[in-house]
Amino acid sequence: MFPQRLDSPQAWGIAKAMIDGFNRHYRLFRTESQRAQHRFETADWHAQQRAQRERIEFYDLRVKEAVTRLEREFRAGDQPMEVWQQAKLHYIGLLVDHHQPELAETFFNSVTTKILHRTHFQNDFIFVRPAVSTEYIENDEPAAKPTYRAYYPSRDTLGETIVRIIDNFQLQRPFDDLARDAGYVREAIEARLHHVTLRANFQIQVLSSLFFRNKGAYVVGKVINGFNEVPFALPILHNRSGRLVIDTCLFGEDDLQALFSFARAYFMVDMEVPSAYVQFLRSLMPRKPRNELYNALGLAKQGKTLFYRDFLYHLKHSSDKFRIAPGIRGMVMLVFDLPSFPYVFKLIKDHFPPQKDTTRDQVKGKYLLVKQHDRVGRMADTLEYSEVAFARERFEDELLDEIRLHAPSQLEISDRDGDGHEEVVIKHLYIERRMIPLNIYLQEAFDAFQDAGDDEAAAAQARGQIESAVLEYGKAIKDLVAANIFPGDMLWKNFGVTRNGKVVFYDYDEIEYLTDCTFRRIPQPRTEEEELAGEVWYRVGPRDVFPESFAPFLLGNPVVRDVFLKHHAVLLDPAFWNSRKERILAGHVHDVFPYDPEKRFARRHGHVSSQAAAAPKTPALAVAGEGR
Repeated sequence: MFPQRLDSPQAWGIAKAMIDGFNRHYRLFRTESQRAQHRFETADWHAQQRAQRERIEFYDLRVKEAVTRLEREFRAGDQPMEVWQQAKLHYIGLLVDHHQPELAETFFNSVTTKILHRTHFQNDFIFVRPAVSTEYIENDEPAAKPTYRAYYPSRDTLGETIVRIIDNFQLQRPFDDLARDAGYVREAIEARLHHVTLRANFQIQVLSSLFFRNKGAYVVGKVINGFNEVPFALPILHNRSGRLVIDTCLFGEDDLQALFSFARAYFMVDMEVPSAYVQFLRSLMPRKPRNELYNALGLAKQGKTLFYRDFLYHLKHSSDKFRIAPGIRGMVMLVFDLPSFPYVFKLIKDHFPPQKDTTRDQVKGKYLLVKQHDRVGRMADTLEYSEVAFARERFEDELLDEIRLHAPSQLEISDRDGDGHEEVVIKHLYIERRMIPLNIYLQEAFDAFQDAGDDEAAAAQARGQIESAVLEYGKAIKDLVAANIFPGDMLWKNFGVTRNGKVVFYDYDEIEYLTDCTFRRIPQPRTEEEELAGEVWYRVGPRDVFPESFAPFLLGNPVVRDVFLKHHAVLLDPAFWNSRKERILAGHVHDVFPYDPEKRFARRHGHVSSQAAAAPKTPALAVAGEGR
């Protein structure tokens, strides 16, 4: 109900306290993001990773602070609904000239639902849709940085313009040879402009803040010429001498999609107007959902808000039903999906078989570990929700029976809001991007290979699919190792294949830090009885891992075996795992690039000075880096 007048002093006080709480949150968020540049300049990689983890907790801490203040000063939970309706209108008024209105609306939702203990159905008191437009917001203060800067080079001044672009970021660490690197960038751009007429609007637009993640800083922008726009990113890294280099030039939407992948850690970016950054990034990656861009910028709560709005919109414009997700059913997680929607929904079962020695809280802890860890492009990000409601008629009966059997504590079917329609309420779930399970992807290739018969082209295509998948699987394992992660259950079914053919891990209930595991060889039997024993006769600790035992479960198909042993045989050798573990414990910082290492200028032009530097010898867990 819309209030007839604004006559409650408590409503104004609540709205003002709420916006104060949000402003404090975003001020601290920006401050931590700004400090990323100093950590990059001083090569403090472990601090950079630590800050990325800790910043994730900022939002919930500020929400708790706001709730505490509102209860203490206004007894907010006891206020009548008329006061809350007025508080929302006052709050909207406070957002008219705000630079982060969409984030502030989400903050209001978070605080309000904590105080009123309402769930999905109480939409009168939250922002179900945005109330304030984010179009054309800009900071007009004289000293403020614009969202992006535009540069207008000619063919002759392109190299000088690249140098000016980099200089404008005012990095307090010298470059090895900026003119040389700018020349490489100029050559890369000119290769795309070869035999192309430069139009009147030829320009380079660059976002005004660097994007920091792990050991890299990224310049993000686009080249505009006539009707054509080409996205690009320039990774800036440290070389062996501790000086800065432009490592490569990434071009096109696919390269940018990989850089901003949902399977990578969040960036640290100083943004006065985050919606303007998202708008610019969308012009580079139009297929990238806005929620994933907000996530990539470290604004995960806003990402959740946008995802849920997109989800509700999709439900309104579709009619298919939720079903048990295709693939082998897990022992810990129950997974379902909506065929028309590119995500899967995962809820923790109430009971696990004896071989799964874990608890609900431990499983949630594993998912939190992945959220806070560097995912190195190999672990899917998840969105976590509570009290999610779905229309009953959208659920297949088989799926509801499965939930009743395996997770009854997580299910409620009722008409909570009294509108005459039953709803399915899931108490707690995770949502992930849908991928093709790797076991299904491989089985499809096996079937195509068998069906090819004498069709050599079809057989070659199927074999190529198998080989690329197995090659990617091994690379995924090695990237996880670089990030100090042992996946635990390495079966094909726990990995997925993305749209671009990349293999990503998504089953986290057995995940462990590599450094917490003990990698052993299978002991030789000492007697005939031990050799013929039907069960393991040697002692096995809780975190003992026997890499040789992977082979029987992974390498049954001869084509898979050949490819795996050719490229990844070391994964069956405990010495490989122990050597990586020892290097991590010694403080070695591994490199995991968000692009093909063959694209690096150092490899293409042969400059030894641009190769990766040795890691600092400090006793800490590995930081999986993005170049050095």
